[in-house]
Amino acid sequence: MSIGFSIGGFDVKGWMVAVAVPVLSAVSGAVYFGYDTLTRFMDTEAAAQDATQGVEALNVKLGESVDVLQGADVEINSRIQALEQAIADNDVRGLSERLATLTTSMQQLLEQQRVLLDLRSDVDRAITITNSIGDKLDTYDTEINDIWNAYDSLVENPLGN
Repeated sequence: MSIGFSIGGFDVKGWMVAVAVPVLSAVSGAVYFGYDTLTRFMDTEAAAQDATQGVEALNVKLGESVDVLQGADVEINSRIQALEQAIADNDVRGLSERLATLTTSMQQLLEQQRVLLDLRSDVDRAITITNSIGDKLDTYDTEINDIWNAYDSLVENPLGN
């Protein structure tokens, strides 16, 4: 028994349909794969062009930044020369006593800062301990309330009915 039908005077047999469907499916899959590959390639090419434009813009900004830094370098060098001249013109010997006083004061400040940092770490540890104690107290408070509630229910109904 053979299955078939007729279209426009052409007899189509069942085996022809059985062969044509997988072949057409494979062809349509190949077309879709080709289209998808082409689309991905075009997207990648567009992304590469965008990245190239971004790099070119960064190069322009980098060139501008280099120019600004070179200008700043010239200005800083002139300021350093002005400071060196001012130091040479002023009495540097009189400044040595002030510098010694400042050095002593800075050493004292650094020592006090070390003490304060040690105190800060002690305070941080105390806060951590206090927080853990607070959590434990909350747990104990909840347990005590539960015991009192159980006691109250036993007093109201001693047999548990």
